[in-house]
Amino acid sequence: MKKLGIVVGVIVAVLIVAVVVLRVAGLDPNERRAGLWLTGEVVTTPVTDWSFTDKYRNIYVQTKTWYLVPHSVTTGCTAKDGKLYLTSIYRPGQQFPRDKAWNRNFVRDPRVRLKIGDKLYDQTLALVMDETEKDAVLEAKAKKYPQQPAVDKSRVYVFKVLPG
Repeated sequence: MKKLGIVVGVIVAVLIVAVVVLRVAGLDPNERRAGLWLTGEVVTTPVTDWSFTDKYRNIYVQTKTWYLVPHSVTTGCTAKDGKLYLTSIYRPGQQFPRDKAWNRNFVRDPRVRLKIGDKLYDQTLALVMDETEKDAVLEAKAKKYPQQPAVDKSRVYVFKVLPG
């Protein structure tokens, strides 16, 4: 029993050290692999025009989990009329927000951290409910990402980025 306690203690200590190291070093997502904390220079001045994001194919989104370790993903972004939008596409049979961790986290807590280039922006997301706005964003997205196949818009969720 004493050996088991020592083994469990060592495992817990290693996990704590790993989390501390990851917190300091960060762990950006990579392609389809989710990450943890994003690293970069935090921008505190408000952004009034997000059109500079047009030059970035992908950005990172860090959400807050219920277990206090961030979850970050790679996603595309679309600037429209100076505002920034993110999209989340669901495959047939998947349900929003259940089947995507970052969407579940957003629904629970809309505060996010965006990494665009090497800069970090603390923002808030809002689900776009207006169909006209959603259509305009999806049209702008299709122009930015012409190689992506068209998807049934009922399976696409659009999020507007608001100041943090």
